Amino acid sequence: MTPIFSQQLPIALGADHAGFAYKKELISWLSAQGLATEDLGAFSEDSVDYPDFAHPVCTLVETGKAAFGILLCGSANGVAMTANKHTGIRAGLCWVNEVASLVRQHNNANVICIPARFVSLEEAKTMVTTFMTTAFEGGRHENRVNKIACSS
Repeated sequence: MTPIFSQQLPIALGADHAGFAYKKELISWLSAQGLATEDLGAFSEDSVDYPDFAHPVCTLVETGKAAFGILLCGSANGVAMTANKHTGIRAGLCWVNEVASLVRQHNNANVICIPARFVSLEEAKTMVTTFMTTAFEGGRHENRVNKIACSS
């Protein structure tokens, strides 16, 4: 697997209590492939608030200090909503591999949001692999992506 994102930068990961176990497994799996990671919490299965972990992941991605982000929570809706409040973030909620491909191809997503209560760990790994290795198509999609951010 050759990631299309910079291999010089870490992958930022964050999760709430519902995504904690998958986050730990994904970090081990990514590290075994020689990829650097930045674990931004949570650090246990104790109940926590997902924005406390989504914001730091997105800040690292926005500022160019992380190649991309992986966020996990029970449904992934909370982390996706939080992530997409950041102007420089395009977070895609992925529950099947085809969606992981399309959020990269068509939306140039830089954060993948995974619903830990609704996909298996193997499905999560497959989606992360697809996300990391799928290029943005540009073309007609680039015009659409350029219209996402709100202007004040």
